[in-house]
Amino acid sequence: MSSIPIDAPPRTAILEPDTWRLIERAHAERADAFTAGHRERRGTGRTHPIEDFLFTYYPFKPSRLRVWHPGAGVVLAGADRADVRHYVQTRDGATLDAAAFLAANTVNVGFVEGLLRGTASRPARFSCFGMHEWAMVYRLDPAELRHTGLPLRLGRDETDAVVEAHDIACTHIDAYRFFTPAAVPRNRFAPTRETQPDLEQGGCLHAGMDLYKWAAKLGPAVEGELLLDAFELARDIRVLDMRASPYDVSAYRHTPVAVETPEGKREYATAQRGFAARGAELRNRLLTSITKLRAAA
Repeated sequence: MSSIPIDAPPRTAILEPDTWRLIERAHAERADAFTAGHRERRGTGRTHPIEDFLFTYYPFKPSRLRVWHPGAGVVLAGADRADVRHYVQTRDGATLDAAAFLAANTVNVGFVEGLLRGTASRPARFSCFGMHEWAMVYRLDPAELRHTGLPLRLGRDETDAVVEAHDIACTHIDAYRFFTPAAVPRNRFAPTRETQPDLEQGGCLHAGMDLYKWAAKLGPAVEGELLLDAFELARDIRVLDMRASPYDVSAYRHTPVAVETPEGKREYATAQRGFAARGAELRNRLLTSITKLRAAA
């Protein structure tokens, strides 16, 4: 990071102070609305198994969402971000030092880009019916359930019977790794971290949620609006994930999606298609952010 004013790099847009400050303020307000419940519960020691999930599953604090970046190739006129990592001061204002950021994150950016392109290139699948959550409790001692405050909607034996009646075809490593030992051999795939770029597909709820993770990992290279849009998608997906799970979430004012029935399967697949469409748009926007980063470097 340079402390000496330099000329702005080519191919940059300049945001005037009145413009970017308004955008930054609106971003913080939107982020605060997303995290208000979690922050309030954290102060009292209470937890919410659905709404708090994104703050425990992913290693990003609520405050991370408040940080607004314009993305690569944008100069914030009149801004002083000399103390912000990966920013450089130009004669016009502050901008992301794209070359330095890319040099420090070459492997990470390359992995995310390859994963996103691979996912976008494959047809989405809509026949899993959320069985990954059921496989996480299959033949598990009730004392070992991850969500100890939530009862099983169908009870122990009927829950196991649902798993045994379905073809389990989970392609996502971070869902599969929570399968019970008894459920692992029932899965059609054996995803690993190494095979993740080859298996991930856009119909997978976890792949959609992970767009938030990839946006956060790309940090200042991703526009603030895109980060919050990805978080919003992940939040909405999480609700469906739990409504279609074997847990009874009625105490949290959610009706179940009974994926063990034909009607529930149709409801799940319809919602899944909607999330896949939203995810495809966000995936393309993330790839555009990476393209802008490389162009500005």
